[in-house]
Amino acid sequence: MALSARHIPNLISSIRILLVAPLAVALARHRMTTALVMFAAAAASDAADGYLAKRFGWQSNLGAILDPIADKLLLATVLIVLGFLGLVPLWLVAAAVARDAVIVAGAVSYRIFIGPLEARPSRISKLNTLCQAAFILAVVGKVETGLPPAWLQVLLGALVFATVVVSGIDYVLVYGRQALQAARLGRGLQ
Repeated sequence: MALSARHIPNLISSIRILLVAPLAVALARHRMTTALVMFAAAAASDAADGYLAKRFGWQSNLGAILDPIADKLLLATVLIVLGFLGLVPLWLVAAAVARDAVIVAGAVSYRIFIGPLEARPSRISKLNTLCQAAFILAVVGKVETGLPPAWLQVLLGALVFATVVVSGIDYVLVYGRQALQAARLGRGLQ
């Protein structure tokens, strides 16, 4: 089966998923330059696959699943490893992972009890992803190069926490309303 251009965004998301394990190993072995390069490439690939899918109309159902899985898997894994290394506070790791767990559990429950869910990331969720990526780059960069300054890392960590909380609440409210509306219309919750 030949790969057509329209599958490029899915291929990029798949490569991002494949980068998760080597990136975690690089971090665990304190190979921070390697980890920094891999994480920066993964972050850039997230922007690239989204741009290509939208620009050329290459969106697909598979891409709608692969892209958020790649993002959540990458960010959660890196934050967990950085937490175990003592580079990120465990409470921040727990907040970010709990948010993603709630989102995934909600989406799975919606799918099981109501039906297909057309989930689109909100602006605050996209901002959360950006903040997490910037924070991770700052943490790993600080270990490797001494930059950025500590105050910037703290500021980015605070932004991660704020956007984790706000986007988590946003997801619960938006998709909770959709579930209630579907139930009122007689779909699902049987």
